[in-house]
Amino acid sequence: MLLVKTIVDNPEFVIERLKIKNRDARASVEKIVSLDKQKHEIQKQLEDNKAEQNALAKKIGELFKSGDKQGAEQAKNRSTELKNIIKEQEEKFQALDKDLYETLVLLPNLPYSLVAPGKSADDNVEIRRGGENPDFQGFQPLCHWDLAKKYDIIDFATGVKITGAGFPLYKGKGAKLQRALINFFLDEAEKSGYQEVEPPVLVNEASGFGTGQLPDKEGQMYHCEVDNLYLVPTAEVPVTNIYRDEILDAKQLPIKHCAYTPCFRREAGSYGSDVKGLNRLHEFDKVELVQIVHPDKSYNALDMMVLHVEGLLKKLKLPYRIIRLCGGDMSFTSAMTYDFEVWCAAQQKWLEVSSVSNFESFQSNRLKLRFREDGDKKTRLCHTLNGSGLALPRIVASILENYQKEDKIEIPEVLRQYTHFDTIE
Repeated sequence: MLLVKTIVDNPEFVIERLKIKNRDARASVEKIVSLDKQKHEIQKQLEDNKAEQNALAKKIGELFKSGDKQGAEQAKNRSTELKNIIKEQEEKFQALDKDLYETLVLLPNLPYSLVAPGKSADDNVEIRRGGENPDFQGFQPLCHWDLAKKYDIIDFATGVKITGAGFPLYKGKGAKLQRALINFFLDEAEKSGYQEVEPPVLVNEASGFGTGQLPDKEGQMYHCEVDNLYLVPTAEVPVTNIYRDEILDAKQLPIKHCAYTPCFRREAGSYGSDVKGLNRLHEFDKVELVQIVHPDKSYNALDMMVLHVEGLLKKLKLPYRIIRLCGGDMSFTSAMTYDFEVWCAAQQKWLEVSSVSNFESFQSNRLKLRFREDGDKKTRLCHTLNGSGLALPRIVASILENYQKEDKIEIPEVLRQYTHFDTIE
């Protein structure tokens, strides 16, 4: 959530920056400026009226003591009049505050200065590529869903029977490959200074609001209506909310956490070839990276997170590219995002496996997540960041397609200490 002060002090700047996200925010910004002005005017009137009421309370007693009953009655009448006025003003103030808040929470985060304008993924900026595409000699490579059936490692049909489309059943070496990747990603995160946590996978409405999933992505989340709880779309939600309503000491920063959870997304409206096999699922496993940092250091932290995720793909020896998202392709909450995509050789397409984002103070303002410098009475909002390190389904798809041979699938060397097998045959 943006700070009201940012909007009131620089309304035209906010309007222009949100155009980068293809948002016409003029009406909302002007409404917020107007509501904030009205709030301050009523607050000043309230303070003056309460001060007069307090003065009258003392005066009434003095008038009675002095025998001036007429003056005392007049003061009492004025006090009663003020009481009614104050009640009306407080109700009006609360209504204005509610209207301002409801308008404010619908405004997305401002994009960082490096974010390019654009309407879709076609306008994203490629930063760099790495890895080498496989060279298949003497055979036609199969897509991962055909490989999964050939080697009996992922059963899509039984997943549909048990639950529905988008809920695969991993079997044998397929299940072990999943577990190997989770352990590898967690171990690598620990080496980079992230403390592992294991959070709940059901969160309340306040948690969903705190990180910006609610109300923006309400239709994409699985909702348990009886208990009013939501299945997590990413571990970002519970992990960041560990620090909701906290005031941290600056010496505690940066805070770095990693977490493995299953993730649940309805993916409403998804269809076509992009949903086949592991390309788009409703339930999938992911290791998430979360950082809470000093505002002066958040973009350095973002660079370090990008290098960490890139290091994972290098160790897996998968062909990848890094994309900086344009304004039109960014999330509601992000100030800047880098996407990582891996090449799936048989499908001949790039698939996203990670988004690494800096939210600046947008989430922490909703979370009331603050810090205090040593010796300073004032608090400041922290900056929050997160990234997938990594999401499993498309990594598995890329491994199966890029590491396939005519009669087997090789396992990336870095994973063999976790799988305890070198090939799937």
